[in-house]
Amino acid sequence: MGSESIRMTNEAARRVFSERAAFYRSSASHTDPAVLERLVELALPEAGWSVLDLATGAGHTALALAPLVRRVVAYDLTRAMLSQAAALRCERGADGLRLAQGDVHRLPFASDAFDLVTCRRAAHHFADLPTALAEARRVLRPGCRLVIDDRSVPDDPEVDALMNRLDVLHDPSHVRELSPTAWVEQVGAAGFTLEIVEPYERWRPLRELMPGVETPEAEEIRRIVETLTPAAAEVFGRRRIDGEWHIQHWYLLLAARRAR
Repeated sequence: MGSESIRMTNEAARRVFSERAAFYRSSASHTDPAVLERLVELALPEAGWSVLDLATGAGHTALALAPLVRRVVAYDLTRAMLSQAAALRCERGADGLRLAQGDVHRLPFASDAFDLVTCRRAAHHFADLPTALAEARRVLRPGCRLVIDDRSVPDDPEVDALMNRLDVLHDPSHVRELSPTAWVEQVGAAGFTLEIVEPYERWRPLRELMPGVETPEAEEIRRIVETLTPAAAEVFGRRRIDGEWHIQHWYLLLAARRAR
């Protein structure tokens, strides 16, 4: 993808996440303790490590790792999100957490600088995922680990298209959610040795796709969910509870090592 496409996608992300930064600080999905605990388990952190958390958002992953390592760099494109991370850092007394602003496609760090790179619930916003993965590999020391948690989709073309459409309506900076098969291909192509892939699901109310969404987009989200084919409705696990639609959301945790 060209630099102009990356610039436009980054501008959309800055706009969206500047407007919604406070939401992500307390979002049930982003603060999910079970997922954060599992990510830390996969990371296998050691006390002397230097860690880079890409697209840190409000800093939940960086803060989960900070007490366990020497230092964590919480890196994000959007100043408003870093402000939320800074506030949480003060609340928790995370002295080893450093904040840095920039683009995942051009990391301002030396090669072989980190013992661990993490990225949680952000890769589906990257305009050029292969470039972002290549940069993650570059800044990792040989043999060290990349851990990613991201939204995903099943290996089902209809559900894949529908879920990605819902997320574009929810957030215009959304680029692409990948299936587990596609993630395996991307990580391998970037020069990593894949070790663990763990798909998981969360069943959530439809309103969680709608914070900050304008009325036409919110109406289209409802229309799509209400008119799912029977087969798609079954895969989505669509249910109406107390007058509100709930659907399945798909995620994926993976761990891979930079080849030596």
